[in-house]
Amino acid sequence: MSFDINIILRYYPELLGGAWVAVWMTAVSLVFSSAVGAVVCIGKLQKYGAANRLATAYIDLFRATPEIVLIIWVFYCLPLLFDVRIGRYGCAIIALSAYGGAYMAEIFRAGVQAVPRGQTEAANALGIPIFHIARRVIVPPAIRRMMPALVNFLTELLKATSLLALIGVAELIFVASTLGSKTFAYMEFYTAIAVIYFMIIFPLSVYARRAERRRLRRTGN
Repeated sequence: MSFDINIILRYYPELLGGAWVAVWMTAVSLVFSSAVGAVVCIGKLQKYGAANRLATAYIDLFRATPEIVLIIWVFYCLPLLFDVRIGRYGCAIIALSAYGGAYMAEIFRAGVQAVPRGQTEAANALGIPIFHIARRVIVPPAIRRMMPALVNFLTELLKATSLLALIGVAELIFVASTLGSKTFAYMEFYTAIAVIYFMIIFPLSVYARRAERRRLRRTGN
């Protein structure tokens, strides 16, 4: 069986369209995941009480649930459970955001807890308002510390969009399968999407490794 590059060139606009869907679904889900993760992180940072227990339960639930199960459950069960109509793209964003929120909460928590306690105590001793302590003392170093983990999670979220083909979202896997059934050139199209994913994810992985090395050099660890 020969590999026909021309068939990829003929249908590359459809493949790029699928790549664009994967990218914007990742971006939108990352925004919602960050919002959910910030709220859950605040609850997790409470040492005791209902907020801590709820945040812990949320993180354990969604980190223990496979992404594919969550996507299918949201698409088929959530509309029936609440008697609402949700499109496939809405279901995809809900599932990825719920899954991502658990991981973002842990990334945020690790970043905040990595900030030396002495900095916060010194700011409190100077009488600086808590809002300014968070904005100027805690958040900037926390973001620097969490950046490698954040980029790594971004790549995982992008790869998770490949599962959305199961509910008919027109991302790369769905487009490749559709074109393959149309032309029987499955090898060409699946090879093409592997290359596309590599071209998007590899630079992010390189950046994450370099960011981690810079952070270790700054901290001396």
